[in-house]
Amino acid sequence: MYDYLLSIFLGVVEGLTEFLPVSSTAHLRICEALMHIDLHDGFWKMYSIVIQLGAILALPVYFWHRIAQFVRTFPRGERGNRTILTHPLSLTLIAFVVTAIPAWALAKVIGENLENIWVMAIALLVGGIIMWIVDAVFTRPRTMHMEEMTLPQAVWIGAVQILSAVFPGTSRSMSTIAAGQIAGMSRPAALEFSFFLSMPTMAAATGYDFLKSVVPHHQQTETAPLTITAHQWIVLAIGFVLSFVVALAVVAWFMNWVRARGFVPFAVYRIVLGLGLLTLLMRGMM
Repeated sequence: MYDYLLSIFLGVVEGLTEFLPVSSTAHLRICEALMHIDLHDGFWKMYSIVIQLGAILALPVYFWHRIAQFVRTFPRGERGNRTILTHPLSLTLIAFVVTAIPAWALAKVIGENLENIWVMAIALLVGGIIMWIVDAVFTRPRTMHMEEMTLPQAVWIGAVQILSAVFPGTSRSMSTIAAGQIAGMSRPAALEFSFFLSMPTMAAATGYDFLKSVVPHHQQTETAPLTITAHQWIVLAIGFVLSFVVALAVVAWFMNWVRARGFVPFAVYRIVLGLGLLTLLMRGMM
């Protein structure tokens, strides 16, 4: 029964935080630390991957109309003023490649930081301050819709997203949204591109984690459990479904929220959480 309740809790946490600019990685690691979950346990490694997959699935489901529209108008765009390099789908792929190559090269550094709560606490705090400043300063966007994006904007956003890979707690959505606003994009346009960029980025990252978990490499002999009990299948299913449903609701809510309001509440939350974590760490309570 405890495993079921734990799966419900972690699935909801993943769904709530994956696409908000507050870092799902930091929230999951904090929860796992507080609940004393063994991060080296093969099953719970697999569980983390499964609930991320649930969250990822929410994006193509929510945006399927937009995806179909972009596919239908490729490469000229709806207004006929796009090219094979400036169509939204192309810009998404270009931004992904700009992120993926350095992130792959820095895989060792990323692995060293992935479970470091000190790094997460500092990233939450600094990211919150940056987000607050960006949201207050960059209030006159030139690019109102994702269809109007330029190649330099996509390259810039992809480059900034590298920070979220190297420093867990930064948040992919925070880095891409802030980068988009700095590049002259409106809040809704920056958020929508952030969601589109999340699809290939998260799929690749989660797929890579899955391969590392199930395929032995170097001197590693432990693999993820290939034989899972009925109890564990239920735990995985609960986490997957809840992560998907909650993430789908969060994406819909967040898109509506941003059209009328800014990101300051999320910046404040990050700052408070970062300061709270640093306080607990300095007192040796985590």
